[in-house]
Amino acid sequence: MENKQLHFLAKISDILIKDVDTAELSGDLKEALKNYTALKDIKLYVYDITSNTLRNCIQNWSVIDDNEEVIYKAYEEIQEHDFVINSKAYKLPAVISEITLKINSLFMPIVKDEKVFGLIELEFEAETSINMEFLFLMKIFAAQVSLKLQNIVLNEQSKINVEFHDSMKNIAKIIETQYELNYIVPLIGEMLDRFISDHLIYVFLKQDGEFNLVWPKACKDERIFEALKQLTPETEYLLTNNDKIGAFPLTSEGEITGCIVARSTLDTLSKRDISYLEQLTRQSAITIDRANAYSKVLQYATLDALTNLNNRRQFEVRLKQEIATTKRQSNPLCAMMIDIDFFKKVNDTYGHASGDAVLRKVAAIIKEQLRESDIPSRYGGEEFAILLPFTHIEEAKIVGERLRKAVEVTPIPIDNQSINVTISMGLAEFKQEESGEELFARADKALYEAKETGRNRVIISNE
Repeated sequence: MENKQLHFLAKISDILIKDVDTAELSGDLKEALKNYTALKDIKLYVYDITSNTLRNCIQNWSVIDDNEEVIYKAYEEIQEHDFVINSKAYKLPAVISEITLKINSLFMPIVKDEKVFGLIELEFEAETSINMEFLFLMKIFAAQVSLKLQNIVLNEQSKINVEFHDSMKNIAKIIETQYELNYIVPLIGEMLDRFISDHLIYVFLKQDGEFNLVWPKACKDERIFEALKQLTPETEYLLTNNDKIGAFPLTSEGEITGCIVARSTLDTLSKRDISYLEQLTRQSAITIDRANAYSKVLQYATLDALTNLNNRRQFEVRLKQEIATTKRQSNPLCAMMIDIDFFKKVNDTYGHASGDAVLRKVAAIIKEQLRESDIPSRYGGEEFAILLPFTHIEEAKIVGERLRKAVEVTPIPIDNQSINVTISMGLAEFKQEESGEELFARADKALYEAKETGRNRVIISNE
């Protein structure tokens, strides 16, 4: 063997012992081949038995469409041959001859246990001349690359399996610390989206007989909504749009409670994807079902008995949740601290029962003036803490003023008469670098300023 050929094989050996991904591998191989022959490009394909398709190892394992007939035909012909040269299949002769060929393209098999499981495609400059020695050298080259790709594919599959089991465990673990569906479902959606990265994931929950999109915020594909209409409690999963849309029902006690949908504009859902999604959907259904049951049990433990608002403990839980969501999604968030002015005087003048009536009425007004997504809590005594998700400070000021005026003009029946009370309020908008406690400390400081400067007013934190 000539020195040039030995140098080439030595270079290939150096490349193949490095710990690289397929994109880096192909780049290094391309550079080495260019130094040896008139190469334009190299591509690596591995056959995926779960989807019966070839996948491009270099381009994020994307599926090769059926219309790439040249590639699929080469894969068929290579099963019984050594090469496909210029779309014709060849076997190597027993001995090296003096034959030369003009070549544009060359396909070589990727082999494992004497079975072809992929292709190496070399594209050459126009009318490049090769001889039999080159083909024998390429057979050695293909064998070396085959061993490397076997390890890469095995590692890739192991990584997927580990990620799958991590996703299953993480979904199951959510219920240990959370039980609010508005918090749980986006987390599940994000986990599924990271794992099934080749497809868009949508999570629907069924309410009053209708499927409502919970994650992400929008779905414009009408075919998905048509698929949802076809689901029954007996449906394991439904594939539509040439298997590019898969609907996997969430069920509880024989009833559909929601659905997880996977959609792709490119790849079909493979058998492996379907298997993973079925298992992840079952785990998600269990987690959501437990969350529903758990929330009912904890409902009274998390509400203030007098005002029916969140109690202090629940407020602290919700604060952590909203801070985590805000930091993850970079949404605006405002905090509001409220104190009933001269509340001690109400208790001293009319008695504690009348004080309780005032607290109930103020709490009712707070509920009326806030959005469903806002989170009001009785912080303690005559103080209320409110979280305003998706709200900038200018909008919070408008809400605060509306709430302050509503309390001021509402008479509260007390012992055959009525009284009016006022509230003072401090506002603060969340900063990404601070904690929830720091946010409310600023709102509380603004509340103190409101009380010190005359009460019945809204003050925004200037820190």
